[in-house]
Amino acid sequence: MAKDDLGRTLRRLRRLASLTQEELAARSGVSVDVIRQLEQRRKHSARLPTLHALANGLGVELTTLLGDPPAVSSTGENDGPRFVAVRRAIMPVLWGPEPEPPRPDFTLDRLRGQIADGWTQYHAAEFDTVMKVLPDLIADARTATAWGEDSDRRGGFAALGKALQLAGHVAVRMGKTDLALTSLERAIGAAEQSSDPLLLPMIVNSMAWAYQRQGRLEDALHIALRAAADMAAAGHDGTADGLKVWGALTMSAATSAARSGDYDRAATMMETAEKEAARVSKLPAGGDNRMVSVFSPSSVRIERVRLAVQYGHPHDALALAKGMRLSKDTPASWRTWLLLDVARAHTDIGDAAGAVKTLESLRRMAPTWMQHHTLAVAIVRDLWALPNHPPGLGPLAEFLGVNE
Repeated sequence: MAKDDLGRTLRRLRRLASLTQEELAARSGVSVDVIRQLEQRRKHSARLPTLHALANGLGVELTTLLGDPPAVSSTGENDGPRFVAVRRAIMPVLWGPEPEPPRPDFTLDRLRGQIADGWTQYHAAEFDTVMKVLPDLIADARTATAWGEDSDRRGGFAALGKALQLAGHVAVRMGKTDLALTSLERAIGAAEQSSDPLLLPMIVNSMAWAYQRQGRLEDALHIALRAAADMAAAGHDGTADGLKVWGALTMSAATSAARSGDYDRAATMMETAEKEAARVSKLPAGGDNRMVSVFSPSSVRIERVRLAVQYGHPHDALALAKGMRLSKDTPASWRTWLLLDVARAHTDIGDAAGAVKTLESLRRMAPTWMQHHTLAVAIVRDLWALPNHPPGLGPLAEFLGVNE
């Protein structure tokens, strides 16, 4: 758990936001003394409402402040051999060998399927498995860009862009956003040489997420809005896949606006996104859903729940989540975020039993995601500090190591 680094992370995010301790105190409503004690590591933890307030004052996700745990297996290594291999795949050694010709059994279709499988594994929090296959996926895609007919090479660049985008997402989960941006910038270079008009805006959306993780909200908002506008101007939002990419960019822009304090603008964007999401099912079906941005009425509602709970409206969040029916293609990662936000909302209104019940559902549905998400740990730790533990809390605390 990253709690021991809370003070260091708080100080870094505060400086990135160009805020003094006094200014952060004014924006968050947390006393200067508490902020000073955390940054000086005289205080190593804080209650969940305090952490919420600090994250809101900084304009970042709570998990950004807490720090995602390393997306690796139980070794706990943050830069172990497997991730070093991913790093080398993203940034090949200077003067390294040229790509060799494809193997006789190589096909672009098989490579695309393997990359799609990688995205499925990522959304299922199987990070160790993804890191194991990523170097070969990137190497095979690079090979495909150097051999064959022009159309084959363009297909190879599309595969390379999607593999590097996946590597960027894994790097974010490892807490290495600078490496993520390097991977995503190289993915954009590949996308520009491909024949897929949707790949570039999809990667831009990933870059906006990485900027958000760094607290660069204005940059994240700008690139998401520009990419969405460019898509609309080119008419690429007229297909199901195109509308999904446009919608994901719009939701990303809304998140950045909300974290910057512009809640009215964020609400307007989300209203537009929700209206457009209803059109996705009415348009001709696209390609492999695993290779396209997540956007549907379900994802819009999940994002609305998230924004409501993050900005102090837990009752609204619970009302939005009540009776929600998620589409079958909603990834486990999005289902996890929804349940965590519902648990946060229950915690914020003092309903410890409701929070535990929600976390029990999450453990049944996505135990791996739960173990990889510091927000789950923060909620359970907050509940564990209560004088009276609700039924079911003990097994959750043991599962996450909070009772040690």
